[in-house]
Amino acid sequence: MEVDHEKQEAPFLGFSENIIRERSAEIVSGGNVFYNPVQEFNRDLSIAVINVYFQRLVKERHERALKKQHTQQQPTETPPPVESQATYVAGTQYEDGLRILEALSATGLRSIRYAKEIAGVHTIVANDLSKQAVESIKANVQHNGVEHLVETSHADAMTVMYLSTPAAKRFDAVDLDPYGCPNRFLDGAIQCLVNGGLLLVTATDMAVLAGNMPEACFAKYGSVPLRMKCCHEMALRILLHCIETHANRYGKYVEPLLSISADFYVRIFLRVHVGQAQCKYSMSKQSMVYQCTGCETHTLQPLGIIRHSPSPENPQKVKFSIPTGPAVGSSCQHCGHKHHMGGPIWSAPIHNTDFVTDLLNAVRCEPLSACTTQRRIVGMLSMVLEELQDVPLYYTPDKLCCVLKLEIVPMLKLRSALLHAGYRVSYSHASKNSLKTDAPPAVLWDILRCWNKRHPVRAERMIEGTPLQAILAKPCSADYEFDKLHEAANPSSRKQALSRFQENPTPHWGPGTRATIMIGDNKMPKSYRNQNKKQRHKAAPEASEVELQLEEPTGAAKQPKLMSPA
Repeated sequence: MEVDHEKQEAPFLGFSENIIRERSAEIVSGGNVFYNPVQEFNRDLSIAVINVYFQRLVKERHERALKKQHTQQQPTETPPPVESQATYVAGTQYEDGLRILEALSATGLRSIRYAKEIAGVHTIVANDLSKQAVESIKANVQHNGVEHLVETSHADAMTVMYLSTPAAKRFDAVDLDPYGCPNRFLDGAIQCLVNGGLLLVTATDMAVLAGNMPEACFAKYGSVPLRMKCCHEMALRILLHCIETHANRYGKYVEPLLSISADFYVRIFLRVHVGQAQCKYSMSKQSMVYQCTGCETHTLQPLGIIRHSPSPENPQKVKFSIPTGPAVGSSCQHCGHKHHMGGPIWSAPIHNTDFVTDLLNAVRCEPLSACTTQRRIVGMLSMVLEELQDVPLYYTPDKLCCVLKLEIVPMLKLRSALLHAGYRVSYSHASKNSLKTDAPPAVLWDILRCWNKRHPVRAERMIEGTPLQAILAKPCSADYEFDKLHEAANPSSRKQALSRFQENPTPHWGPGTRATIMIGDNKMPKSYRNQNKKQRHKAAPEASEVELQLEEPTGAAKQPKLMSPA
């Protein structure tokens, strides 16, 4: 597509222009606002989710209209027509369309793509705190010809959201993609959404969420993370717990539609509903996590219990109670070590399988099938549908075998042993080496004892007091089938060779730095610049001493070195 040179001469540009193209959108930028091409997967998936969400919203509106008509007992009137997604066209403004807020827009690329690729839009507000970024957004909106759909806003994101809390000003969808932690924006986002609105949240501070800094995670998210192999799924559950607690303050609760861990961030798509009665169920959706310091076995304990006690007068009656605990003893029953305690985390399902199924079908059809990252989206969603939704967290075979110093069990053999024993098993989209199963930890260790008979541990490693000795000293309670491959051991996504896990897309890829175009030669991240920093500082004085010795004249007398007193 040829670029109109008249549109390029935008008044805000005081630096060299670069044209960045991403599917239907073009942005003109000189490198002083943030753009990361690695996040194209994030943007493609967000566009697909909002399209499917609006399709569902149209059906819900029609059902409410029929219900209202039925309650008014006016059967003579013709029911309102059902609007289909095909009725709406991307790039056109509709009075009953979506009001979308992108609270942190940077270049405005995401808002422009929303305007061009989402069918059924009323208004998109592209907001940013930086004056330079807002002028960049205005020029890019004009350059792409979407002035009728995209409004620019120069204000603090929280101010925009708090001023939009009146019912007439609320948004149908709010997209939060900050640099780092999204916590400070959640309160305003929850309040400015309509009932059943869509909230899209990205968190890139994975070092905090994954357990490297538990004190910082508690300060930001109100939860203590544990350093576990399943840290990426735990990060998703910590963020969901944080959003739910914000929603409960206002008599609202969340419904997760899709929660993914990808590249260097986590991304959550959820609906926020109003319902004071439903908020009472939130306690039973949160759990504390106990992790053994020796064998790293994890155990969850919910904060609340729901008991169904129906009666003839009220068949849906439930009783909320507090559980007894703790769920583990003072020492681990498997190896005798103590426990770390983390949480609370969201322990309910993190995906809505019906929504993900509709999303997968939509991505395989036009126009969403034309997305650049469509192949990866299909692979990711296929894995999400295969996950065990009622099993929080997962193990990894390499870590289990590392505890016992065993030869690693091949994944398909371990999955087959669990399936033949009558348990369910799946992968997790968050890790290619994940093992999600409803088998209790005692069964996992028993399977590894059986594996130890085939590949025994060396005798000198059986040291008293180690998890290895404590677990392998117990007898194996059953024989497990490793050789006969179970028909469900190899999942469908793996058989079809779908793009389930992404390789590193570019050199020095990552979250980048603020106000930086992450393309070209300026994308070296801070972590790479600081690599071997201490060693370089140590080497600097030695190098300067060598230089001084080289500068001395050949015949100069060497001065004796003075020894400092001890």
